[in-house]
Amino acid sequence: MVFALLKYGFSRRYPERDEIPRTPDLQSHYDVVIIGGGGHGASLAYHLAKHHGITNVAILEKGYLGGGNTARNTTVIRSNYTDQRSIRFYAKALRLYESLANELDYNMMYSRRGQLTLSHSDGVSRSLRLRADAGVFCGEANEIVDRQQIRSLVPSLNLDIKGMPILCGLWHPSAAIARHDAVVWGYAIRACERGVELHQRTEVLGMELSGNRVTRLRTNRGDVSAGTVVQCVAGYSSVVAKMAGLKLPIRSYPLQAMVTHPVKPFLDPMVSSTALHCYVSQSARGELVIGGGSDPYELYNTRSTLELKESLAASALEMFPFIGELKILRQWAGITDMTPDYSPIMGQGPLSNYWLDAGWGTWGFKATPASGFFLAKAISENRIPDEIRPFQLSRFHSFDLVNEMGATAASH
Repeated sequence: MVFALLKYGFSRRYPERDEIPRTPDLQSHYDVVIIGGGGHGASLAYHLAKHHGITNVAILEKGYLGGGNTARNTTVIRSNYTDQRSIRFYAKALRLYESLANELDYNMMYSRRGQLTLSHSDGVSRSLRLRADAGVFCGEANEIVDRQQIRSLVPSLNLDIKGMPILCGLWHPSAAIARHDAVVWGYAIRACERGVELHQRTEVLGMELSGNRVTRLRTNRGDVSAGTVVQCVAGYSSVVAKMAGLKLPIRSYPLQAMVTHPVKPFLDPMVSSTALHCYVSQSARGELVIGGGSDPYELYNTRSTLELKESLAASALEMFPFIGELKILRQWAGITDMTPDYSPIMGQGPLSNYWLDAGWGTWGFKATPASGFFLAKAISENRIPDEIRPFQLSRFHSFDLVNEMGATAASH
């Protein structure tokens, strides 16, 4: 990848690269049809093609590649969760991210930053210590840091916020950020090179069932049959599952974020506070990326609101009072599909050839490499790997939940 960048950089002509193939004609049948052309759909297609030789695959995306939640997240990658099953899964995703640029020969702008989660009360301090111990037990770097260490990590942070001074923090040095567009583009390009077909502007309108199988998908470009169907549609998980006659334990909420205009770098770690319902990081371009909790109402809408903008700005100012003169560059919203235990749903659904990749809530980007890796293995072998077994839909019947409600970067 390094030599390719140098060659391109020293070229006199800078030729336009047409790496993502144009949408082909829709065939009548595919071995695997993936509904959703975001990071998870592209990752799954890539791993099916590369590791399992399954190349008769179609990705059906109603909009454009990576135009859904993949384009609307705040690019945080971490593994500092509470349940050991979650920690091990997200740790695998983090390791895959570390080598992803070299694997795909595509610049992901991966940057290891570390994440600092702040505590403003004794109760939160105890929960952070629990997360730190759980992470260390699973081999992940986590530690509790005191005020002096926090000042060393983030000298510009206001430690004495009125009414809620910072007591300590959870430091997760492995946390990172990456370019969200590059992740989905890299996966899609390499998948298409191996024979996968990417069908943009192809919306699934309905499904035909026979017995315990989905036999046909109806799209705006014609009908198609498939041996296996996988849905990877993030916030629209319930909508698409309903076409297959499934009712998922998911509720969808808007999740808003915003960025300021670029300034000189001053913030290397990502800083989050559940008490303030806010987290802040600085992008490679110098923008401050500010996010918070989900909106308190169910809605399929990606419009931003003044109320959330004011709330996020107020919380960010509590942590970094000197940014008061910065201008908001843009604001947006995604749609999160939240499960009761704040953990994803992965694996085979009630239908024999219908697979689920849903319920990621606010954590889908972090899981992109691992979700595709393990789900591809499950589909090709028709066996659920141990790493994703805890996230099956059946856990809501057995009540063996994977509770990650306390592991959010900003309380929801």
